[in-house]
Amino acid sequence: MANYTAADVKKLRELTGAGMMDCKKALDEAEGNVDKAVEALRIKGQKGVAKREGRSAENGAVVSLIADDNTSGVIVELKCETDFVAKGDKFQAVANALAAHIAATKPADIAALLASEIEPGKTVQAYVDEANANLGEKIVLDRFAQFSGAYVSAYMHRTMPDLPPQIGVLVELDKENAEVAKGVAQHIAAFAPKYLTREDVPAEVVESERRVAEETTRAEGKPEAALPKIVEGRVNAFFKDATLLGQPYALDNKKSVEQVLKEAGVSLKRFARIKVGI
Repeated sequence: MANYTAADVKKLRELTGAGMMDCKKALDEAEGNVDKAVEALRIKGQKGVAKREGRSAENGAVVSLIADDNTSGVIVELKCETDFVAKGDKFQAVANALAAHIAATKPADIAALLASEIEPGKTVQAYVDEANANLGEKIVLDRFAQFSGAYVSAYMHRTMPDLPPQIGVLVELDKENAEVAKGVAQHIAAFAPKYLTREDVPAEVVESERRVAEETTRAEGKPEAALPKIVEGRVNAFFKDATLLGQPYALDNKKSVEQVLKEAGVSLKRFARIKVGI
């Protein structure tokens, strides 16, 4: 039997993130040599990466990083297979390291991010693959948002108290107003608008909604003369649901989000909302 201690097992777990039994087995095979056990576990983990590619990663976390002066910010989604891994310190450390890297390097898109070096000689893709190997689950990085502007803030929402945030919202105002930024971000988290204004909705989306509204109205047997008014009403209802500024404000539904912003004397320049797995 290999000569090693409980302290060796603990150290190996800290170095690799592997389970206790896997660490004991690796130490047995390495005859108590921690360095060789680390290497063995990493080789085993990397072999498992390809096998995990077909699995579904629908759990995970959204993390944020906002500059001290609120002039820039990042939210990033990191996905995994189970909530058990998602709430672990090692998984969240990886997510936070990725957020810090994005904030520092400002990659143009996900392809540029994955190809960038997070450590000397190690790309972000390799870093994620290493987390995949160490944590024993499929780990996926495919979404992030970053803003730079006059005032940037984030709101992070937990759907379960024992899990990390599952929804992250990033907002950019034209001037500082922490209270309004937080309230509007909370509203976005709850109501999931897709666009900021009507003008931001692509023409093909509007045309599709109008076509569906017309076909639905005809199928209901409405009078031909009433069709234009009914269709227009349904398209307007779509705009109200899909665009942020027209929605009733979550904290005071007698006002629209646009009214709240105007009364506060600020403009919302843009927003991003990420919900894990969606």
